[in-house]
Amino acid sequence: MQGVFVTGTDTGVGKTLVSAALVSLYKGRGLRVAGLKPIVSGIDAQGQWEDVETLRTQSAPPRTVEQCSVYRFEPAIAPHWAARLAGRSVDLGAVTDFVREQARGVDRIVVEGAGGFLVPLAGAKGFADLAQDLGLPVVLVVGLRLGAINHALLSYEAIKARGLAVCGWVGSSLSSDVAPGTIEGLHEYLAAPCLGIIPYHVPVDPEVAASHMVLPS
Repeated sequence: MQGVFVTGTDTGVGKTLVSAALVSLYKGRGLRVAGLKPIVSGIDAQGQWEDVETLRTQSAPPRTVEQCSVYRFEPAIAPHWAARLAGRSVDLGAVTDFVREQARGVDRIVVEGAGGFLVPLAGAKGFADLAQDLGLPVVLVVGLRLGAINHALLSYEAIKARGLAVCGWVGSSLSSDVAPGTIEGLHEYLAAPCLGIIPYHVPVDPEVAASHMVLPS
């Protein structure tokens, strides 16, 4: 199983955009690639899970909703709480098995988490445990706003503490203005290669993001 696990410094920092961009870059190399969001919460006005739609249609070949995610919850809240409200529990082993099954028949997988690296899922288990079970190198998406350096370094330390490799980080511009020194500080203090800095753009577009990124080596 080859690919990456995508996590972020927080929710809403552009993980899906970066994940879809990575899928696009792999496709550009002629590879079969699956973009997965195993656990998702929050439907849009059309009754769809927007992140799942983005990743499944970007994949090569395109995937069904069921081939992209295994746990889907309607409320746009933390997944563990959405599961509790739905009277369900997240089986981490089932999620790991799902990812491994979907990895068959493709050359690369891009697995997107939810929220930040330490977001809980069930009991004492969370996305950090899922990343550890999968053993994939991690791409850290850093939301470029005030406080980004601290959030990035905390996330980096948490990932490394789990024995996982950080194969790179991506700076995701959340507005047209980035606090002075933020990008420079990330380059200086994060001990991982920068895979790209995505400029602020509306509407967000994976192909635009991909044009500002490189694949991890």
